[in-house]
Order: sequence, then C-alpha cells, then structure tokens
Amino acid sequence: MKKILSIFLILAVASVSCNKDENKYSGTVTIDNELFGAGPYYGYGFSVPTGEKVSTLNSPLDVISLFIDFDVDFTVRKIYMSVNNYKNSFYKYGEYSNEAAASEAFKNLKTFTATQWAELADPIMPNQIWLFKTSDDKYAKIRIISTFSEKREGMPFPFAECTFEWVYQPDGTQTFQ
Repeated sequence: MKKILSIFLILAVASVSCNKDENKYSGTVTIDNELFGAGPYYGYGFSVPTGEKVSTLNSPLDVISLFIDFDVDFTVRKIYMSVNNYKNSFYKYGEYSNEAAASEAFKNLKTFTATQWAELADPIMPNQIWLFKTSDDKYAKIRIISTFSEKREGMPFPFAECTFEWVYQPDGTQTFQ
C-alpha cells in the first residue's frame, strides 16, 4: 500500500510541474464587461504579454478591456476594446465575409506594416483581424471570433462579451511564427 501511495504521489507532483506554462503566446480567450467590487469597481481584461485574464483594479498596462456603447433604452450601438497603456495600440488589419476566410487570413498573417494605430479597437465584430501594440512596442494579432450582448438584471448597462484568438510576438518584431 505504501508503494502504491508513493508512486501516486510522485506522479501527482510530476504532472503538476510538467503543466507549468510560464509563457503563453497564443490561444483563445473570452472577456466581458462585467464589473466587480463595491467601489472602486473593476473588471477582468486580457493581458497580452502574460496570456492571462487579469483584474483591471490597479490599471495595469497592456490589458485589453471590453466596453459597450448603448442608447438610453439599452440598445447596443457597438462593442469596442481599449487598453490602458498611454499610446495608440490597435490597428484593424482586415474584415472578412465569413469565419473560414478570417481564420485563413489570420493563419497566413506572418508579417505586417501598420501605418496608423488607433486608441481603440472600434467597433469590433466577428471575422475581423486586429493588430495590437504593447507599451514596449511588442505585437499581437487578434482574430475576433464572436461578440455577444444582452440586457442583464442588476447591471446598469448591457452585458457584452467577446471571444478572440490571439498570437503574441514577444521579441518586438513584426513577424509572427
């Protein structure tokens, strides 16, 4: 029995240490505009350099947050992304007619030249590709997979979410693997 327990313990420790992913440079993530706290309020955005969803409580750099513009009757006008890094960080690379075309263009996007960066990714819609520039001039490509919005009980504004695929290039070049 001791032998079986020892083997199980060794396997458990080994599997935990093998799953450590310190640098995640690509994937798919869903972010939303839900707020938490009792003041100050905060949400969860996506940190491109770390590849994780993180709190926006202390205004961290390079965290993409989701916002919504709506009418007084809660009709959504648009969903957009912003980042707190004091520079224009978004460039719309392209819009595509369907998911297959957007996915293929995203896969084939290996290098780029962006001339005019914008403060916001505005508006975002499915089948768009955006380029993102961090505060230290490193780059990511983002493919918008889906957006969703609805009125939710207890929220003072419409709920919105966005699912996107991303690839981060941490070396500062404008070339993706």
